[in-house]
Amino acid sequence: MKNLLVVLMAVLAFGSVSVQAQGLDIAGLTAKITNDSSRADADKARDAGRKPIQVLDFLGVRPGMTVIDLVAAAGYYTEVLSNVVGPRGKVYMQNSSAALTGPRGPRTVEAIEQRLANNRLSNVERLTADINALGLPDNSLDAAVIALEFHELYLSDNPNAVAEFLAEMSRVLKHGAVLGVIEHAGFPVFDPKPLHRALEANVVADAAAAGFFAEASGKMLRNIDDPKNVGVFDPSVRGNTDRFVLRLVNKR
Repeated sequence: MKNLLVVLMAVLAFGSVSVQAQGLDIAGLTAKITNDSSRADADKARDAGRKPIQVLDFLGVRPGMTVIDLVAAAGYYTEVLSNVVGPRGKVYMQNSSAALTGPRGPRTVEAIEQRLANNRLSNVERLTADINALGLPDNSLDAAVIALEFHELYLSDNPNAVAEFLAEMSRVLKHGAVLGVIEHAGFPVFDPKPLHRALEANVVADAAAAGFFAEASGKMLRNIDDPKNVGVFDPSVRGNTDRFVLRLVNKR
């Protein structure tokens, strides 16, 4: 029995080392994006609060993957994803046509063109489509990331917006692939909608109803000093809100 215990402990220890070895080189990739002279200073200034490499490591994004940055806007996460998946990987930079033609559209388009100028992110492909009708093949993505935009689904005039989005994610993601949700955290006693926040429990429940398993919740962006009773654009919390990071695994 003692020998069996020793063997089991050794196997568990090896497994732990193996999993860690498969993770991202967080320090190396962080240094790479920080020291990239072609990367915008405004993006670098956001890194401390967003911890993008740690987040993507937690979500399981790895070199060679095909991934999508949902509601990418100007593409902060698109560029980080491009660095993480590397030359053998691919990143779809998704925005809706409305986002590119609305009041802020011209500014967003200009920022995107500057980011992608001279083919500096050669593994990125722009995708202009609605998030619930991406036009991508079934089971074609290894991971998807939606950063600070899931709450907008709860604000939609379409009562089925969340279900339709998650159904599309289930369709385009491979079985076992991850949908990463990064979101401003709300608190049940305060209505999260006007504050542009979401309740983690609601996201988990909606994801479960759509066939996703909430495998883990990351703590790297939590901030216990955020009172959660003010909007995310309030100067007292802007850029420093309490945020949850969900690793949702597609089980369909």
